[in-house]
Amino acid sequence: MTLGGTTTKATLASVAEVAGVSIPTVSKVLNGRDDVAAATRDRVLEVMRSLNYRSAAPRRRTDSVMIDVVVESVTTAYYTEVMDGILECTSENGAEVVLSAMSLQASSAAQRVQRMLDAGRHGLLLVTSKWGSSDLLTFQERGIPVVLVDPLNPPGADVVSVGATNWAGGKSATEHLLDLGHQRIAHLGGPPQAECSHDRQHGYMAALLGRGMETRPEYVIPGAFTRPFGIEGLGRLLDLPEPPTAVFAANDTIAMGVWEEARRRGLQVPADLSIVGFDGTSFIEEAMPQLTTVEQPLREIGRTAARALLRQIDGQEPDSTRIELATRLLVRESTAPPR
Repeated sequence: MTLGGTTTKATLASVAEVAGVSIPTVSKVLNGRDDVAAATRDRVLEVMRSLNYRSAAPRRRTDSVMIDVVVESVTTAYYTEVMDGILECTSENGAEVVLSAMSLQASSAAQRVQRMLDAGRHGLLLVTSKWGSSDLLTFQERGIPVVLVDPLNPPGADVVSVGATNWAGGKSATEHLLDLGHQRIAHLGGPPQAECSHDRQHGYMAALLGRGMETRPEYVIPGAFTRPFGIEGLGRLLDLPEPPTAVFAANDTIAMGVWEEARRRGLQVPADLSIVGFDGTSFIEEAMPQLTTVEQPLREIGRTAARALLRQIDGQEPDSTRIELATRLLVRESTAPPR
């Protein structure tokens, strides 16, 4: 495709513009949908040929779907349970999954698009993606549907993302501690750039404000979704002149680090320190005493994300671009009234 003497790659949008149709119509033609008029289909295909348009391989109804799933790690219970849901859904629908565990900073969006086109992949599912709207637009322009699970950066309004009710979960965790009588409640949060971290922290703050209490800045420490951060974070909190009697950790892994440091300091859980986590991952059920946590439906989040991606690959419009599944508080043995 040549514009003003400069050769550029044709995009889904440019094909639609030249053909005089909508982008969804071009997507339907690419995916072999039979609900497009024959004349319209021929016009779109002719424009694709004239513009030398290249996209993920058009899929016939009988073809196997191939999708890329990119995660930051496969070593945590969070990713394991989300992947279980993804694999359940794709297996039921005869789709094939190619899994990558890598830092997304090591590969640009343009590079991954090209690899997907070369391999004939049909869609991309990103779990806790760092990519922003401009990166995701690269996939959309080349006709590759994308669905995000718990994106770290807010996606564009037309990108489907799936997560949990993080704000409500953070609020319910903090309200539980308040109901037990705690007034010095700290929050060890996730990465400060992560949208889910913000939501959980804001739920924590809303619960305090709802009881007429102010947030104490020294009690709110952002960090990472890791056990070492839980250890370090509690160490900083316990060294304060007035340490907290309870900690709401932004995920279960942080909570286990908090628990480890509490034991090292000679504190009993929950007699000396109450702890609430977030995720409800299966490995937490094996902790003794068991952790009070906000449960995310992680397996269903994976299933929902995969289902949304397969629908787009099949040319269907998403019912919603933001899907949030409900959390619930699981009260166990790590919380009790303060001494």
